Amino acid sequence: MIIIKENMCDFCGACVAVCPPDAIELREAEIRIDEDTCTDCKLCVYVCPIDTLEYAA
Repeated sequence: MIIIKENMCDFCGACVAVCPPDAIELREAEIRIDEDTCTDCKLCVYVCPIDTLEYAA
């Protein structure tokens, strides 16, 4: 499961661009990950420039 660290995202969209199943959505000042769609590939964690996302096993 991908965890979003609270109040850290700068909404750059890097995670959205690399997400294969399109499980990440940016809206105004909010980021959401659809856990049912997410495949836990961790690409979003690797590309996040400010370490907002982390993987929790």
